[in-house]
Amino acid sequence: MNRSFLLFLLIYVTVYPAVGQTRAEIEEQRRKNMEEIAYVDKMISSTARQKSTGINELKILGNKINLRESVIKGMGSEIDLLNTRIDLNRLALEIMEEDLILLRKEYANAIINSYKSKKGNPEIVYILSAKDFNQGYKRVKYLQQVSKIRRNEAEIISELIEEIESSKIRLEEDLGRLSDLQHREIIQKSLLKNEQDRKQRLVRSLTAKEKQLQKELEEKKRVARNLEKALARIIEEERKKSSVSTLTPEQKLIGDNFLENRGRLPWPVERGTITAKFGKHQHPVLKYLTEENIGIEISSTGSVMARSVFKGEISAIAAIPGSNMTVIVKHGKYLSVYNNLVNVKVKKGEIVDTKQIIGEVFPDKSNGNICVLKFMIFEGKYLDPELWLAKI
Repeated sequence: MNRSFLLFLLIYVTVYPAVGQTRAEIEEQRRKNMEEIAYVDKMISSTARQKSTGINELKILGNKINLRESVIKGMGSEIDLLNTRIDLNRLALEIMEEDLILLRKEYANAIINSYKSKKGNPEIVYILSAKDFNQGYKRVKYLQQVSKIRRNEAEIISELIEEIESSKIRLEEDLGRLSDLQHREIIQKSLLKNEQDRKQRLVRSLTAKEKQLQKELEEKKRVARNLEKALARIIEEERKKSSVSTLTPEQKLIGDNFLENRGRLPWPVERGTITAKFGKHQHPVLKYLTEENIGIEISSTGSVMARSVFKGEISAIAAIPGSNMTVIVKHGKYLSVYNNLVNVKVKKGEIVDTKQIIGEVFPDKSNGNICVLKFMIFEGKYLDPELWLAKI
């Protein structure tokens, strides 16, 4: 009997809470990924209506595939967890049913023996036959203890039967969830296969336009160089000003808070997907070419507003040929840079709060009105902004 209780103490106190928590985390991540897939679908549909296919669409589709793979991986982990719990439940049921048979047998034998004992030697005779009052009292207490033990045994049998029934219900529920999850996993894998095939077709289509892609890449690099030179000039001016006047206590506090919030900063747009990562990367189609980014590019659809990722001061606003307007926000010794804006809503020297709108991201009509924000963080050198932003 003890092994049943010990087993369930082990399962429900240690294993079940951990499994439940992990499943909840997996399900929440899957929900977020599915929302992101729906948003990316919206962007892809937007470009499809414009009948425009390009590198940005390929990157958006690549992000969708990554999200889909993450969903499938999460489902696989959840299936493993359910299988573990089902195995534990089956083991527990087997042990409890064996213990129940043993308990019932022992209880039946005890009742039979008690009946025989009472028939041949009634309890009242047993008590009255004591040699003195003290021994009689002890015999009464003994009989009471025997009676209590039998009642406890009956209660234990009853509780064990209830636990067996509850375990069977949980087992059936888990088997149902497992079947449903496996079915949805098959659907997700089918969707993934379709998206991978679509990506391959798009790559082949773009590969046929090699010269055009090379030309676009060179133009992008030229614009990036112009942007980097303009930013270097603005940053140098900012550095000279900072060397003349030290940071105020408030500016230093803002900079310290900015650093403390690394990995928790809000996104510079309300919704979007990263289509160009920081640093040097292989071209998605022309594998023999590379492109290098001093920040990240976030693609969104609809009317998209850029917002400050943290409290700070508008340090500079500049028009840069080929990449629209750029706004730089100073956060103590850190700078956040927002490029490819139109309809700027702030002025130089203005103090802005976290998530305050600073301008509209340019909608590219030639690319399904997709809005691409180029976002950078600088502190002595360009830092990877993705490491500073909160995980979606």
